[in-house]
Amino acid sequence: MRGDRPARPPALRNPAPIYAVGLFGMGYTDFYIFLIPLYGLSLGMNASQIGLLVGGRSLLAVFLSIHIGVLMDRFGTRRVTLFFVWSAIALAPVFPLVPWFWALLLLQIVNGGALSFAWSGAQTLIAQLAEGEAEYIGRFSFFARIGTTAAPILAGVAWDFGGAWPAYMIGALWGVVLTAALLRAPEAKERAPAAPARAGLRDMLPRLSDYASCFALMAIPAVATTMAIIFLRTSTQGIQSSLYIVYLHDIGLVGTTIGVLFAVVEIFSGLGHLFAGKAMRLGDPQKTMLSGTVISIVVICVTPFLGGIYALLLAAQVVRGWLSGVVQPMMFSVQAKAVGPYRQGAVVGLRQTMNRLAAIVIPPVMGAMADWWGMTASFVAVGVCLMLLCMPVLRITRRAAELRPAPGD
Repeated sequence: MRGDRPARPPALRNPAPIYAVGLFGMGYTDFYIFLIPLYGLSLGMNASQIGLLVGGRSLLAVFLSIHIGVLMDRFGTRRVTLFFVWSAIALAPVFPLVPWFWALLLLQIVNGGALSFAWSGAQTLIAQLAEGEAEYIGRFSFFARIGTTAAPILAGVAWDFGGAWPAYMIGALWGVVLTAALLRAPEAKERAPAAPARAGLRDMLPRLSDYASCFALMAIPAVATTMAIIFLRTSTQGIQSSLYIVYLHDIGLVGTTIGVLFAVVEIFSGLGHLFAGKAMRLGDPQKTMLSGTVISIVVICVTPFLGGIYALLLAAQVVRGWLSGVVQPMMFSVQAKAVGPYRQGAVVGLRQTMNRLAAIVIPPVMGAMADWWGMTASFVAVGVCLMLLCMPVLRITRRAAELRPAPGD
């Protein structure tokens, strides 16, 4: 029946370690996302430079997420994930030593890739262990939001009281705890058939055939639609992690109060995650995902028109957080069920490619617009463009719903 609750997957009989991976995995990334605009501002950089720094963290992920996802399918998700977690730990103390824009941009590119691939591994692991069930992916995401709620607050307080050094070292410590959680989590049994026992240099290099087979997943309607929604949804996150912070700083907010706004969106996103399993069973998942994304775009892009009133800024974050929380596990579930058990890393890699493409485009574009035309114009222009991009996705979603057979047919 449509409303039946799914049975617990066998691999999640002891879910605590993988939920801990969710808690510390996403918060690990959020430390660095939150800190880089503040660090750039402290060095006297302008909005365009900060936009490039924020967008730069996604450069490697755009080109290599698919390759890393294939490696996870081939050699084991946990093993590959640990490598990138350790890489980010090693790079954390380098940030306070780099005050020059171009050197900092290079560091952002490398560290951003490591953080992105580590989070991709966490997402792949839960998709494999939960067998694509939205309810359990939602619980994993709920714990992830606990981490992202705490991370901006801790980073903001550390920044206000000590600056770059304590803030970045707390980020490194967070990575150490994530390592412990990953070592306790089970390795997924699903691995591509005929995977080599040992990885040679040739096995670690990107292959054109891997990219071709991953992009071929877009021929699956459910995958194509959700990938488009992911791009739109991630665009709102790109706005928040770049010009949103600059705007709040310009109206007089400090690191701690900005961190609270970030925390609010994470809290309500976590609550939304717990509703995702029910949302999958109540209506058409693709229509629900698109509707939530459209509203999220509107809510973030009206920020300059809220008059800098803190209560209104909080309310907007509540709405956007809840919608984001409901939509994210639904996307993961639809994609995980649409591909076979040996392609979970590949589909996560494809998803991360779309995520990072949006993240690398939006911050620099908004930064340039803000420098040329002003802060308000940049919010409005990006909002209009994203709403226009929603139109073809709406048509595809409606057509797919018309072609889908009714229950009982």
